[in-house]
Formats: sequence, C-alpha cells, structure tokens
Amino acid sequence: MNEILPIVIYVVVALAVLGTLAALLVRSRRTPPGTYTTTRDADDDGGVTSRGAGTDTLDRPVETDTAPDVVIPDDLRDLEETDTGVETVPVETPDPVQGRLARLRARLVKSNNALGKGLLALLSRDQIDEDVWDEIEETLLLADLGTEPTTELVDALRTRVKIAGSRSPEEVKEMLREELVKLVDPTMDRSLATDRHADRPAIVMVVGVNGVGKTTTVGKLARVLVAEDKDVLLGAADTFRAAAAEQLATWGQRVGVPTVKSDVDGADPASVAYEAVKAGIEGEVDVVMIDTAGRLQNKVGLMDELGKVKRVIEKQGTVDEVLLVLDATTGQNGLNQARVFAEVVNITGIVLTKLDGTAKGGIVVAIQRSLGVPVKLIGLGEGADDLAPFEAEGFVDALLN
Repeated sequence: MNEILPIVIYVVVALAVLGTLAALLVRSRRTPPGTYTTTRDADDDGGVTSRGAGTDTLDRPVETDTAPDVVIPDDLRDLEETDTGVETVPVETPDPVQGRLARLRARLVKSNNALGKGLLALLSRDQIDEDVWDEIEETLLLADLGTEPTTELVDALRTRVKIAGSRSPEEVKEMLREELVKLVDPTMDRSLATDRHADRPAIVMVVGVNGVGKTTTVGKLARVLVAEDKDVLLGAADTFRAAAAEQLATWGQRVGVPTVKSDVDGADPASVAYEAVKAGIEGEVDVVMIDTAGRLQNKVGLMDELGKVKRVIEKQGTVDEVLLVLDATTGQNGLNQARVFAEVVNITGIVLTKLDGTAKGGIVVAIQRSLGVPVKLIGLGEGADDLAPFEAEGFVDALLN
C-alpha cells in the first residue's frame, strides 16, 4: 500500500499540471480573423462575417486570382443613408438630366466660343485670300482639331465659299456649322451600355491616367444613373492611390449608392473588381461601375494589371462599357494616352473632362478620328452635376454661338 501511494500522488499532480496548461491555452487562444464565432444559418454566404455597422468583409479565397479583405455593404438596394463614423451623410437628389444639359450648353458657349467667333470673323471678310485661309487653318490646329480633320474642313469650306460666292455672315456661319457637324459625326452611337441584362447587371469599367478626374467622373456618372432611376453599385479598384476608395465611397454616399472596397492598402485591384461584380449580381443591381487605378500609360506592368482586372471581371460577365477619361486640356497628349489604353482594353467611349475655357474643342474630333470611338460624356466643371451626355450638334452650336 505504501508503494502505491507515491504513484497515485504523482498521477494526481500530473493531471493537475495538464489541466492548468489546457486552461491557459484555451484562455489565450484567439479566433483567427474571418472565422465565425456563432452558428451559421443555412442561408449564410459561405464566408461573410460582420465587421462593423453596415459592412461585410469577404474573407474566403475567391476561385480567381483575387484576394481577401474586400468590404461589401450589407444592403445593396434601397440604400437611403450611409453611416460614416459618427455623422450620417444625407442622400442627395441629383438634378434631372435635361436640366444639366441646358446648364452645360450655356457654360460651353461661354468657354469655347472663341474658336467659333474667330473662324466666323475670318470667313466673313470681304476678301478671303490665301493668307486668310492660312489663318483659318492655324486657328483650327491651335484648337487641337488635328492635321487631317483641319485639312478636310478647310478644303470643304474653300469649295463651298467659292461656289456660293457670298460673304453673308449667316450663310458662312451655316456652312461652317454643317462642316463642323460632319467632323464631329452625329452618326456615332453615343449611348451608354447601362441597361441591366436578364441575369446580371451592366458592367462599366472606367480607366485613365492620374489627374484626369477619373474617380470624380465615376461619382458624377453614378449621379446621372441614379437620376435615371437605376440601382448602382461602385467598385473601388483603384487600390494604389491613397484615399481613392474613400473618395469614391463619399461620392456614392451622397446619392445613396453602395461601394465595394478593400480594407487593405495596396490590395489586388482585380479582387475588388471581381467581388464588386459578384455583389452586384447577388444584389440584383442595374449597373456595376468599376473605378480602376490611374496607372501611367507608359508603365507596361501597370497596363498589364489593367488587362488582368478586365479578364478577372469577365469570368462573371462581359464588360459592357469601357470608358476612357481624358483631360481635354492635355490636347494631343490625350491622343497618345488614348491609343495606349485602346491597345490594352477595348475602349468603347470617351469622357472628356475639364472642357472649359482652357480646353480646345477640336480635341473631340481628333480623338474620335484617331480611335474610331465616340465621345459619350463631357464634364465642364467641378460641380456634382457638371457631367452630361455629349451631343454633336449641340456641341457645335455652342462653339458657334
């Protein structure tokens, strides 16, 4: 009996030590980020866990080249106001499209009519000799019309003025208007592919270099679509620029549009784009708009990344619209940007921003001629509603009035 007692004591002590260690391990164990702490319901989304009010964070790896930590709003429809920290941002009501068009036409008249008035003054002279035609050609080139369109316009006007034999300002103005309208080409399809498909939203990618107002354009276009009574979802795939996602989310909050973004700096942009489209499909929205990084067009690796974003998106559905945002004040340099982007992704439309007094209206013709792609939207200011559909005849009339 005396020999067994020490063994029993050792066993009891050993069990006590093991129990203490087990308790310490359980107490210090932390739940890995992204795991569920409660029983999952049958309709849970297979890996979505709540992280703060109004957002869900995807923490499962996606079947594509995407990454985790992409934040998706809980309710993708009927969003009326968004909580941003302490304050609640009220939802704005965008101006009707027609009201914006009228205001933009008035501003365009003031900002760009120097071109039209200069041409009319030259064409209305009592005698139009070679020196006058040289001045007309120079005026058009300075307006960024481009060499080929300028030659075409001057030749057409020479012929018509010679045949008409008239110097009436009204007749000259009408000739100039008709020839300019031909160059701007009203036959090009400028409609936006933003109609929802039967089984998925319309998908719009917005691309462009830094500084052209790309993220702002996405926000303004969201307002345009909301004014047309469309449900919109934004994807903040510009993960390389500091605060780009917050900037886009702020635009969305102003009109009640949710934004899918990453909560990790420098996250994979293709991941955010993929999850945004996925959330749009699941949320049955009308349009998903993806804001991409303002990558430099001469950085091959970055342009390859842009191509990857498009390919990853198209694992869920074809991209319906690729809008290239260009700063109208960059002139012919904008053409170089446009050509490089067109080689990487299939550009379907141009958005010309900053088409104010410092821009040259001829760039519209030059870009369309170079790419065979229509200018679909123009922006003339910094206001939230200073973006509107481009109209060829309205644009020319604004130049000449």
